[in-house]
Amino acid sequence: MTRRIAFAGFNLESVTAVPQVSTRADFERACFRGAEIPAQYRGSNTVAGGVLSVLDAAGAEMVPLFHSLLGALGPAADDAVTAFADELVQGLRDAGPLDGLVLYLHGACWAPGFPDVERYMIERARAACPDLPISVPLDSHGNVDAATFAAADIAVAYRHSPHIDMGETGERATRALLRMIETGERPGLAVAQPGVVIPSILSATALEPLASLIAMARAEESSGDCDISLMGGFAYADSANTGMSVICLDWQGQQAAQEKATRLSAALQAARAALSDAIPIWQMDAAIAEAARLRGSGAPVVILEHADRMNDSTHGLRAVLDADLGRVMVPFLLDPGSAAAAHAAGAGAEITLQLGGKSAPETGGPLELTARVLWTGEKRFNVSGRYQQGAPVDLGLTALVEVGPVRISITSHFAFAVDGDPFFIFDERPEDYDVILLRSKTHFRDYYTPLAAAILVTDTPDLGPADVRLVPYTQLDTGRVYPWCADPADPTE
Repeated sequence: MTRRIAFAGFNLESVTAVPQVSTRADFERACFRGAEIPAQYRGSNTVAGGVLSVLDAAGAEMVPLFHSLLGALGPAADDAVTAFADELVQGLRDAGPLDGLVLYLHGACWAPGFPDVERYMIERARAACPDLPISVPLDSHGNVDAATFAAADIAVAYRHSPHIDMGETGERATRALLRMIETGERPGLAVAQPGVVIPSILSATALEPLASLIAMARAEESSGDCDISLMGGFAYADSANTGMSVICLDWQGQQAAQEKATRLSAALQAARAALSDAIPIWQMDAAIAEAARLRGSGAPVVILEHADRMNDSTHGLRAVLDADLGRVMVPFLLDPGSAAAAHAAGAGAEITLQLGGKSAPETGGPLELTARVLWTGEKRFNVSGRYQQGAPVDLGLTALVEVGPVRISITSHFAFAVDGDPFFIFDERPEDYDVILLRSKTHFRDYYTPLAAAILVTDTPDLGPADVRLVPYTQLDTGRVYPWCADPADPTE
């Protein structure tokens, strides 16, 4: 008998403080439905690609409902959450006989009317199909607790940040689901939280001591029939469960799952100070001086403006325009109005722009500059780097402009600049530049660590500060978590 597995994806990493709400129309723009999903994602290093790989090999059928992935933006609109939850329920009801559901969620989607968006989506699916096995693959930057998965059977998250294992995560979630269906076994599923909040830049899984803690999880798996996910959490989504966590899926039962999750959570808690001090953080002026010193080393210097959450900050742009750094590239700056103005002017024109800094006061405000338009038009491509390899990207109307030795690509839609694609799409290479100003958090490391002469992580007064104590939480009880509380095991200390 051919197994029929429904698939749906609703994925957003929300920065609570971003004023721009991710609307239902935004989710619709990024949405594929039905047969579009296997057509777009089969063979890609994405969760959907991994699900398809396992189902194809098993001779099972994917019943594709919808897949909307927005990346990292502001809060989700309440009506977007309810609309896609309603569509999920209706799709499950209309799908005919089903053996299981893979429900791809982020873990840090935030909407004002929902204390836990992911829990709501899972609970809606469970209410519609009380006996249907549900498997939930997640981003490792999710904020989750036991209540999140109370209505799920299986939950697994990315093991790597950069997320080069998105396809593998889809495979793990689907294999566990098929095992549950075929054998009738229901694994134990436990979540433990150490009470530790770290910024995104410190969640790169090659950094110590996180790398050693992840190795502990792999050792636990090798000695038992389980799957363990160490979650970095997402500090910039304000919820009651914001912070790191451990998910353990254990075929030996609930007690075994809880013991492993609790043991690894305690290890995270014990390492809290080192986790929060894993890399140096540069001030922008010092980073500019260091980049100038390293200029001409034969490889580009990466300056990372990690606190920029909407890809439109002007703090770093001002700094590189005012410095003598040689050839500089600033990829994928989000400003639909400036992209449209450059397109109207046309290639070869000189144009004065009020560029960037429009999403929030913290982004630095628009920067007035006169630029020469090098290219303009619609841009779509498929990712070539390992992170989301093969996934479609739509930049919308895009312009490449030049201000002296500084080039800036201006996009109409948010997109990550984490690999060589922002250069390749303009027939250039990263190696052609002395300095590259990126706005990533960890995903850039897979491509740029072996390429760059140096990576300088800078802090700017934007919405994603390195010091999480500057985040204005209202839902998280900061009196019980580190770094506000010196010892989360004893919050009276």
